Amino acid sequence: MTIAAIGSIPLILVLGNSMLIPILPKMKSELDITQFQTSLLISVFSISAAIMIPILGYLSDRFSRKAIVIPALILYGGGGILAGAAAAWFGNAYTWILAGRIMQGIGAAGTTSMAMALSGDLFKGSEQSRVLGLVEASNGFGKVVSPIIGSLLALLVWYAVFFAFPVFCLISILLVIFYVKEKKSYKESTPLGKYVKGLISVFKTEGRWLLVAYLAGATCLFTLFGILFYISDILERDYQIDGVLKGAILAIPLLFMTITSYITGSHIGKKMKRMKKLIVFGLILMTVSFSSLIFFKSLIPFFAILVISSIGTGLALPCINSFITGSVSTDQRGFVTSLYGSVRFLGVAIGPPVYSSLMDWSRSGMFLSTAGLTLVVGILCAFLIQVGKKEKSKETNKKKDTLFDKLQFT
Repeated sequence: MTIAAIGSIPLILVLGNSMLIPILPKMKSELDITQFQTSLLISVFSISAAIMIPILGYLSDRFSRKAIVIPALILYGGGGILAGAAAAWFGNAYTWILAGRIMQGIGAAGTTSMAMALSGDLFKGSEQSRVLGLVEASNGFGKVVSPIIGSLLALLVWYAVFFAFPVFCLISILLVIFYVKEKKSYKESTPLGKYVKGLISVFKTEGRWLLVAYLAGATCLFTLFGILFYISDILERDYQIDGVLKGAILAIPLLFMTITSYITGSHIGKKMKRMKKLIVFGLILMTVSFSSLIFFKSLIPFFAILVISSIGTGLALPCINSFITGSVSTDQRGFVTSLYGSVRFLGVAIGPPVYSSLMDWSRSGMFLSTAGLTLVVGILCAFLIQVGKKEKSKETNKKKDTLFDKLQFT
């Protein structure tokens, strides 16, 4: 139940964007807004989350994870109520919906990165990697079911999805309250000045590989939400597919990503060389998939090739999560994982508007640019992350248990 409670936190986060994807065209017509304004409904959520995540990460290290997660989920649900009420009853609904989405984004800042930090706090060794794989799988499962849930709720009224958020948040809040038992009191944590110096030291010695890992995670989410935005548009515009069928089609690549994430997290343990190989291989699969999509326009072959990129994403993300979560001690884990959450959110935020512009420019150019990005990131991961064993005394082994002690990076 502890794992279920932790897994519910990123699940709530994913609903914030993915549940809206299938109804974006409907929102565009109902609110009479442009394609760019429509994409902002995704972007403002992610940008506000990206800004707040490092702040909440520090506070979670200073106090406790639960002290951040529970108020964050309450704010998240409140933002959904505001957006739904605006759509139903307010004049100038679009502005109020944006305000609600910003509230939700601030609340979302206390979700996935906190779940990763909790996984690192409560579980060790191969169990930690397995739980992190489950967290990523929960994230992916949310992406699978949320387009279907969004489509079903839209059958009632298009803004019904906003009123669903507080219900899901309440369930997660209850799970966290009753089943997450933190092992440590954070009330006497390191003072801010010393804390910042410790973080600077971490990034000074390990910053190069850590930034590459951040970039890889952001790239996976950027391409995922950019492609989902593109698919949502063409399904309705070119194929006249909407409603539940549209949600089910959007869920196909996400399902493959979720299954792959779960299997990867269950088998990587703490095998660092394997993690690195899977990250690079996953990015190569994404490159092959995106570069091949220019040759396929029919729906079934298109999705068959797109699934390859989803498998690549499912291979890479759990490994990146394990590297980053195990990179520092518990006292600094909240901030480091939160900063990773920020760059992931930025990837999500810029995906829809960038792909909106690329769609207007060139379909082939869009896919080739995406393939070029994943190829470059794959090369960076291959050359800047070098895994090796450090010789340590037994005394050192007893004092240290982070992944840094098991890795040797360039």
